[in-house]
Amino acid sequence: MLRIEKLTKRFGENTAVDTATLDVDKPCMIGIIGRSGAGKSTLLRMINRLTDASDGQIIFEGRDVTKLKGRDKRAWQADCAMIFQQFNLVPRMDVVSNVLHGTLNRHSTLATMFNLFPMEQIHSAIDILDRLGIAEHAPKRAEALSGGQQQRVAIARALMQDPRIILADEPIASLDPMNAQVVMQALRRIHEEDGRTVIANLHTLDTARRYCDRVVGMRDGRIVFDGLPEQLTTGVAREIYGADASFSEEATSTEIDTLDAARKAVMEAEATI
Repeated sequence: MLRIEKLTKRFGENTAVDTATLDVDKPCMIGIIGRSGAGKSTLLRMINRLTDASDGQIIFEGRDVTKLKGRDKRAWQADCAMIFQQFNLVPRMDVVSNVLHGTLNRHSTLATMFNLFPMEQIHSAIDILDRLGIAEHAPKRAEALSGGQQQRVAIARALMQDPRIILADEPIASLDPMNAQVVMQALRRIHEEDGRTVIANLHTLDTARRYCDRVVGMRDGRIVFDGLPEQLTTGVAREIYGADASFSEEATSTEIDTLDAARKAVMEAEATI
């Protein structure tokens, strides 16, 4: 299905991604973890062709994605939708129009300028918003929504492209724990119900374990771990993050129960001082 073979990206003398190889032979949900600067975002941007690779190949169903240009490249970017940490919505535009922007590659410039979308697509956009639990916000400006709601609008916009693959670059990094769980549950449902491959850059181990079928660890631009969630032990995580024995997963947790337990432990420790 998707093969990433010795994919490399250099910025001058710096190598952001170093000969990354990854095989995805069936639809699944993959979490990519690693410290900041490990190359996670660059890898996703190369897969989507927002950034060109320096070396290596991206093969999807026998086609070399790295060689696509013009219309073929834009078609690939529609088939491989991207979701960003900062949502990338038009703040003063209403929610449903933001979602409909996922179909821009199918319309003329004039239709795009005046938001002239077929009624069928408008209904589809509202149905997707309803699926994500935010249909009632369709007429509101995007800027009026919470961060978690805006990220779900961004997911809806990606779904309007009807992609085979969804790439999510730190989709919950700027969200509180409750909204982070809602967004991750939405991505998981999309994978399970639609059979779409979801590849998400994540910054917490518990999130990767809970929602992903497979976890990939990156360090200094290289893939240093590729396995099942249960194989992601604390010892393996230390290797991925280059951390010593003081490394604590609780410090980066997004699970509400874990956070509550960590706060309770801190309060109990402070009470004894």
